[in-house]
Amino acid sequence: MEAAAEPGNLAGIRHIILVLSGKGGVGKSTISTELALALRHAGKKVGILDVDLCGPSIPRMFGAQGKAVHQCDRGWAPVFLDREQSISLMSVGFLLEKPDEAVVWRGPKKNALIKQFVSDVAWGELDYLVVDTPPGTSDEHMAAIEALRAYQPLGALVVTTPQAVSVGDVRRELTFCRKTGLRVMGVVENMSGFTCPHCTECTSVFSRGGGEELARLAGVPFLGSVPLDPELMRSLEEGHDFIREFPGSPTFTALISIAQKILDATPACLP
Repeated sequence: MEAAAEPGNLAGIRHIILVLSGKGGVGKSTISTELALALRHAGKKVGILDVDLCGPSIPRMFGAQGKAVHQCDRGWAPVFLDREQSISLMSVGFLLEKPDEAVVWRGPKKNALIKQFVSDVAWGELDYLVVDTPPGTSDEHMAAIEALRAYQPLGALVVTTPQAVSVGDVRRELTFCRKTGLRVMGVVENMSGFTCPHCTECTSVFSRGGGEELARLAGVPFLGSVPLDPELMRSLEEGHDFIREFPGSPTFTALISIAQKILDATPACLP
């Protein structure tokens, strides 16, 4: 029987969601960022734990480059984005002396930092902690899942793009989830067409429907398709809130729908 985990700094977190993919470049950090913003606009307090140690992009996507992590009496204080502390961030990007510094670490050191992120970050009270992971099924994934397992994560949100090459790699990620006992909350198909900034018509640049077919074959929910939108890309690069600034975009509609499905799938918590 597994020993119960000491609640520690995760005691105030109601739900933990891991964002996974077997493929790099599918937009896991984009989905993590916009999911967090959508949940915040739904009145939830959200944290993002960035365990992509070699490619930490969460600080830039939230316009938080150059911010510092400080020590507090319970460990590390995350970076808060507003006075209400409705969104908090932790990333190795905040620990690097220079933003272009490469993280050249072997597995044991990476695993140790992930475990430290899980145990030593003083998140406080959160409705959701979104864990943004690197691509693949590597040491970092195993370290994150093993460190979080005792806290009963709500599940995994698996991201793919429509092409067959991506879908094939992401299928392996679903197998990884089954082998590790991690519930799959659903599949998101990112970059599903291009939304014209002038007429908002969506054109399928890549193929379409691969994510939905993958979810059907795997017997897991399909959460939705997110089209490309130049304003979304600009918002991420400049650290702006796309959810607040572009409510007329079809991409906004897709992201809000995915967030609502996550909210609907979340069991009610007793106060």
